[in-house]
Amino acid sequence: MNMTPTSPKDATKIENAIERWTVPIGNLFVSLFHRIALFGIGAATVWSAAVAFLGMVSKGSASIEDLLLLFIYLEIGAMVGIYFKTNHMPVRFLIYVAITAVTRLIIDLVNTKHEADMAILLMGITILVLALANAVVRYASYKFPSRHADNE
Repeated sequence: MNMTPTSPKDATKIENAIERWTVPIGNLFVSLFHRIALFGIGAATVWSAAVAFLGMVSKGSASIEDLLLLFIYLEIGAMVGIYFKTNHMPVRFLIYVAITAVTRLIIDLVNTKHEADMAILLMGITILVLALANAVVRYASYKFPSRHADNE
């Protein structure tokens, strides 16, 4: 079989033949990478949560910061589960993780400094902005649902 194109139509036929073979293989590799990465992130989340929990047990108590850290792990685990099932990244969960992380920072700052300062105010404003962003995302997903979700 002569693979040298003699006309633009022949070149298009060759390109289409190559695409018929490479696109499914590329999609398979991307899908495999997603699955492997999700399992890795899920395993690392479970491992980190277990280590944090065992640290609390060995310490004999759990502070509010420790509990918020466990909530962060829970939210990350939920994100992995949702992404695994739907192949959609739940942006709202990222916002929840950020709000929880900033709250944890505020508590840590208050516990170490024992005074209110500008950093705490800025972190509070950060939480407000994140909460507003969450409201916008929720409103937008309600008012303007994705076409892909309509087909499911």
